[in-house]
Amino acid sequence: MNNNLHAVEVTITVSFHDCDPMGVVWHGHYFRFFEQAREALLRQVGYSYAEMAASGYVWPVVDTHVKYRQPLRCEEVIRVCARITEYENRLRIDYEVRNAAGQVTTRAHTLQVAVRQQTQEICFVSPDVLLEKLGVKGC
Repeated sequence: MNNNLHAVEVTITVSFHDCDPMGVVWHGHYFRFFEQAREALLRQVGYSYAEMAASGYVWPVVDTHVKYRQPLRCEEVIRVCARITEYENRLRIDYEVRNAAGQVTTRAHTLQVAVRQQTQEICFVSPDVLLEKLGVKGC
């Protein structure tokens, strides 16, 4: 994953309840892993979900893409890296999941857009508060 502004890595131990009857992580649970990394990343830049709400914006996920390359198993220790790769008109966060051997098992991304809480209007340009948190200048 290149062209990142900010990145964070979290370590997660796969829980029994994440696995399906075949002993592998059920595909839907990956989104919880991504969320854990995304929350850590947003806290790192000083724009947690609480800070987003306080700034007058919510940032719903509007699109996702996941490429599963190999399965994860119960009690496996994984590392999930989250990187901000777009921020001007939307927030794109890319994810890479690695197993204990360091192999990439999954790649994904999410897209979020800013929505003004008060009016529920979608912003077609990221608000200045995000740009300030990322340390880049607005228009």
